[in-house]
Amino acid sequence: MNFEDWIGRTQESHDTLTPQHAAQWCATLDIPMPERWIMPQGVHFVLCTPDAPTSALGEDGHPARDESPDSFFPPFPLPRRMWASSDIRFIAPIAVGAVIKRTSRIASISEKDGASGKLAFVNVEHETLANGTLSVKETQTLVYREAAPADAPLSPLGASEGVFDASAWDAHRLIVPDERLLFRYSALTFNTHRIHYDAPYAQNVERYRGLVVHGPLTASLLLQMAASELGDNRLRHFAFRGVSPAIAGDPLNLVMRKSEDGFELGAFASDGRQVTKASVSL
Repeated sequence: MNFEDWIGRTQESHDTLTPQHAAQWCATLDIPMPERWIMPQGVHFVLCTPDAPTSALGEDGHPARDESPDSFFPPFPLPRRMWASSDIRFIAPIAVGAVIKRTSRIASISEKDGASGKLAFVNVEHETLANGTLSVKETQTLVYREAAPADAPLSPLGASEGVFDASAWDAHRLIVPDERLLFRYSALTFNTHRIHYDAPYAQNVERYRGLVVHGPLTASLLLQMAASELGDNRLRHFAFRGVSPAIAGDPLNLVMRKSEDGFELGAFASDGRQVTKASVSL
C-alpha cells in the first residue's frame, strides 16, 4: 500500500475551554486557577481531543485505522503507537471560555528499519485557534512499532546502581507520578491507550514494566517548571522528545538550566536514565 496517499489529509476539530475543563486541568497539575483566567501554556494538549466511538477503538485503545477516506492516520501494520516528540510555537495565550478550532494536517510519512524492527513516523501539523486567533502551532511526531515478542524483557529495566546528579542544573524538582495522576490526565485528554491505565495489558502485551506516564504529561510538568522559573505565558518556543518511558510510581527528576539559545530542560529517572529532552526559548 502507498501510505504517501495520506500526506496532505486534513482534519478539523472543535472545542470550548469551559471553566470546569480549565479547573480540572489545573487540579490535575496541582496549580491554582489563574486570577484573570488566562491559562498557562500547555493547556492546548487537552483541547480538541479524539472522540472516536468506543466501537471504533482498536485493541490498544487508540482509534482503529483502515484504508477508508475517513481514516486520518494511515493503517500501518504496526500496532504499537507512541507520541515521540513535538515542536511547538506559542503565539497567543488561551483564555477560559475560548472557542477552539484545530486544523490538523499529515505533513510527512517515513518508514525505516530500527534496532527494534520496522518503524513508521508520521509528522502532523496542528494549528489551534482560540476565538479565531491563532494561538499554537505544533508539529507532532508519532512513531508506530512492531508488536513486542511475548518473552521480551520488560522495558525500561529496573533501576540500576546509578544516581541522578542534579548539581549541573539550575532548577530541580522531584515528583512521583502515580496512578491517580495518570488516570486524571487520560480522562482530560480522552486518551484510551491502555498502557496508561491497564497494568496487565501494559506488561503482558506491550511489555512495559508498569503503567507508562504520558509523554505530553511529562511535557506539561516541564512547562509548569519553566513557568514557575520564568513566568506564565513567556515562552515562544517549546520542543520535547521522548527518550525512554517513565513508569508510574517511579521518582521522576525534572530539571532546567540556561543554555546558549534559551533553556534546556529534562526529565530523568532516579538512576540517571533520561526520559525526556526539552528546550524552551522566550
